[in-house]
Amino acid sequence: MPPTHPPDFEHSIHSANIWLKAVSEALDTEDRHLAHRILRTWLHTLRDRLTVDVTANFAAQLPELVRGAYYDGWDPSAVPVKYDRQGYVDRFVQEAKVTAEDVPRVAAAVATVVREHVSPGHLEAALEQLPHDIRALLLQPTA
Repeated sequence: MPPTHPPDFEHSIHSANIWLKAVSEALDTEDRHLAHRILRTWLHTLRDRLTVDVTANFAAQLPELVRGAYYDGWDPSAVPVKYDRQGYVDRFVQEAKVTAEDVPRVAAAVATVVREHVSPGHLEAALEQLPHDIRALLLQPTA
């Protein structure tokens, strides 16, 4: 039977699934919808705090389908959006549909996954644009 998707499309799906599996494992869940929602929220809360140039440089490290989620709904004329740690947590709660108490754990878990899947130094270069309190939240050790 011939393949139903071009090889490039299969590769894109495979790469996205690798990321989702890693996020699911980091969150200790088998719920891929939850993992996707949290990854997407993490990407959006980072993206909207960055300048356009840094956003694009970071996006270049993402697999194609993950990059699509990263850019989905982005308005480059409205960035960077300034918010502090509480603003970050509030937005994460609203978009990921998790509790405020869960945000430090899940955000740090996703940051760890992202660091493992992008070229060395790329995550840190993006995080340099974040206020110290948000950066500390994302870089805290995960259990």
